[in-house]
Amino acid sequence: MSDSLKTTRRTFLLGTAATSLIALGAAGPAFSADKGTVIASVFGGDYGDILRATVDEAIMAPEGYEVIQDISSTEARQTKLRTEKMRARSSFDVAVLADLDMYPMAKLGVLSEVTEENVPRLAAVIPALRKTYSVPQIYSYIAILYNPEKVTTPPTSYADLWKPEYKGKIGVSDKLHVATSAVAALVGGGSMSDFAPGQAKLLELKDKQDVQILPSNEAIAGAFESGDIWITLNYVSRGYSWRRSGLNIERAVPSEGAIPIAFEMAMPKNAPNKDGGFAYLDAALDPKAQIGFAAKMGYLPTVTDAELPAELEAAIGLPAADQDRLIRLDDDYLMQHQTEILDFWNREFKG
Repeated sequence: MSDSLKTTRRTFLLGTAATSLIALGAAGPAFSADKGTVIASVFGGDYGDILRATVDEAIMAPEGYEVIQDISSTEARQTKLRTEKMRARSSFDVAVLADLDMYPMAKLGVLSEVTEENVPRLAAVIPALRKTYSVPQIYSYIAILYNPEKVTTPPTSYADLWKPEYKGKIGVSDKLHVATSAVAALVGGGSMSDFAPGQAKLLELKDKQDVQILPSNEAIAGAFESGDIWITLNYVSRGYSWRRSGLNIERAVPSEGAIPIAFEMAMPKNAPNKDGGFAYLDAALDPKAQIGFAAKMGYLPTVTDAELPAELEAAIGLPAADQDRLIRLDDDYLMQHQTEILDFWNREFKG
């Protein structure tokens, strides 16, 4: 039998079998109607692998969607959203960006409105994280991370980093200049909409506390391991990763409130498969998908009905009372003042 005839016969038999199962009411998810392709522009590495397993294959495929991951950088994704704005169709259906990077795209008017009608799972999202132009897929929050062998009294406030007993043992990541500036603003009497009062507090860290400004989060971990630093500001997801690698690190949620960072998903207005795009946003909020990211990467679920295992909750969880006190960064303020915030950081704080 020729290969072509074998293929034809096999296709016929498979089609007959599927038809029979459907007629009997026994068709499973594998036989869902083909709903087309969904192109998701996402990060690669562990993030992309977890997304593929928990959303693409576990939820979207049984619903009849084929998902193709377009692995790219934040800058490439933003460039496409800008340049494809006037095209009939975008080159992807879903884009993933950090919250501070998603906001400028919303201001450009390129993102579809997200409602409970087109994304039903939006109803389960933590209120402090809800937006009208995107869904928060995963989040973490800025807390005080410290070595409990050196810092024997757990910190309770962001202001504790300015205590004299930590002089020379405080480290901050150069990559987290926005978050660190926000914390300094809170300590200095400012707000998420006014970082100016925090400038004096940053200079105090530099001149009085001999703060170590390290080039990356990896360098922060190395400084903890060597004992060069005892305490820092960073995302709890980082602390979770460092603990898994063997570092002795605890977290303290400050009394002022935790500052969240969310990775969000949005759909361009000119997405080729709009039904598929909304379905993908909804699938990303599924409790099982959310728990998958928490277990692997230490990012918290953005929905209220995803229950973490007790051990994981103890390691990264944020109690409901603290969720209600999340202090969101002011996206509009940061978009307008990001240059001056960075200039002060580089010229005055680091200089």
